[in-house]
Amino acid sequence: MRIVTWNVNGLRASIKNGFLDAFDNLKPDVICIQEIKLQENQIPIELEGYKKYYKYFNFAKKKGYSGTAIFTKKEPVDSKIGIGISEFDDEGRVITLEFDEFYLVNAYVPNAQPLLKRIDYRTRYEDAIKKYLKKLDKKKPIIYCGDLNVAHEEIDLKNPKSNVGNPGFSDEERSMMTELLNNDFVDVFRYIYKDIIKYTWWSYRMNAREKNIGWRIDYFIVSSRYMDSIKDIKIHDEIMGSDHCPVELIIK
Repeated sequence: MRIVTWNVNGLRASIKNGFLDAFDNLKPDVICIQEIKLQENQIPIELEGYKKYYKYFNFAKKKGYSGTAIFTKKEPVDSKIGIGISEFDDEGRVITLEFDEFYLVNAYVPNAQPLLKRIDYRTRYEDAIKKYLKKLDKKKPIIYCGDLNVAHEEIDLKNPKSNVGNPGFSDEERSMMTELLNNDFVDVFRYIYKDIIKYTWWSYRMNAREKNIGWRIDYFIVSSRYMDSIKDIKIHDEIMGSDHCPVELIIK
């Protein structure tokens, strides 16, 4: 089974920039998308060609903002839009699908924003999602994926020293990721590829992508007891179409 996560930074824009070609080449069984920036009446007509996929959307109330989606070939046992907390659900942050062997949780984690002006909101989200994931994990293993908006360790971004305290690399955000992982969850890429430097996001400024001045902020986090079922993980930094690239989890 192949599961892909990708922050497309606007699904309609990404379709114009090669999203569908990338989708066809990756051939995912499931694709989790973040930052769709759509309302329900704005779903691109181009997606009608993918009728073999069950489609789930969580639209933000604010137009042109945030939002998540999942397309899956296999129909899930159950689905849930949001986590039952309006301040996060109103921004379309989370979708959960239940499959026979695991829960799949697709998330677009709030950005703390410059000067960490939204760190309190981010902290409330992290507390809520940790509680939510732990509750699910008591029933069956979880696969938590998406744009988690944090570079956990120095190896996860090009210029760690100059970014200390900045959104995505603040002590608060990194500590919250550590705390999540300490609850028997595993960062799959870093577990398998301990010393490999790969990034998943690059600023549009200063030719950052061409220079590979990036950050690894898109993840697959899984229950530790499920690691025996993981075959591999791939960061497809060769694929364009967004300021993020797709990450692929391969399950045995």
